[in-house]
Amino acid sequence: MILQGVEPYRVVEPLFEGVRVILSYRGETYSPAYIQGLSGAAFRVAGICPCAPTCSAAMGTADLIALLGYELECLAVPEEGDFKSVWPEHLARIKASIDAGRPALVWHAFTMYEYDVVAGYDDSDNLMGRGSYAGLEEYASAPQDRPTTAEPALHSYLIGLKTSALSAREAEVAALREAVRHAHDQNNADLRGGAQWVFLEGLLAYDRWVSDWANPEKTLGVGDCYCVGVYRSTHGAGAAFLREIAPRYPNVTDKLAAAATQMTAEVEALEECLPLLWWHAPKGPDAARNAQATILLTRARDAYARAIDQIEAALPALE
Repeated sequence: MILQGVEPYRVVEPLFEGVRVILSYRGETYSPAYIQGLSGAAFRVAGICPCAPTCSAAMGTADLIALLGYELECLAVPEEGDFKSVWPEHLARIKASIDAGRPALVWHAFTMYEYDVVAGYDDSDNLMGRGSYAGLEEYASAPQDRPTTAEPALHSYLIGLKTSALSAREAEVAALREAVRHAHDQNNADLRGGAQWVFLEGLLAYDRWVSDWANPEKTLGVGDCYCVGVYRSTHGAGAAFLREIAPRYPNVTDKLAAAATQMTAEVEALEECLPLLWWHAPKGPDAARNAQATILLTRARDAYARAIDQIEAALPALE
């Protein structure tokens, strides 16, 4: 059973774009940028580490589904015991959802430790569907038990009926407010520079990213590769989100538009970083590469900060 016409991901993002893909198949018209903005993913930066795009979130995946007014069934991973022992039951529920014309949101089905959209299954014990970097043309395919190989594994979700409407203004303003709070997050600020690495968020994370690359001996890490790929995509959606909602707020349209311009500048700098920091870039150390990366990341960080300043200036008129 394969549901045809499930669109590919438009944003490289692990937690929320799959929700939009499923709801788009079911007739919703939310733009990719709107879902990234509403969920908060469009404004996050953390780490920098391989888990940052999944560990730093304004809300959970289930929270977004509920915010959009949908019922959901959670296929919970046992806190203790063997996930493989309950997977046959989960798989049966996933297949039943597909049989009913509803794609399912499954952790680690096709990508690595991200939520993927399962749109079908075949007689060869494979699942088919979409992911942030899998199934962008033809559907991705993977063994049906692949989700059980994730460590850690997360719950899968079956999105049910729509039972309420989104309170758009409330959700949009909340997303902007959280963007400002996150950017100025001070958690672990007092532990910076110690012997033990600590997780940082917002501008603190950006500042350390810049500082790390200022070291001519730094080598390229998985966190650099993954984060530069995700954040240049999600923050590009952030600029589009701001432009999409700006006309709804005439008192601060100029400020939101200015924030969008700054986020576009940020993304342009991150795009220039791709040959230096993305997958397949040289590991190094390479002092010249590191110096160029420092310049570009500084430009991206400063543009992000200016965007946040504009959003913060707009908030009093929105509260």
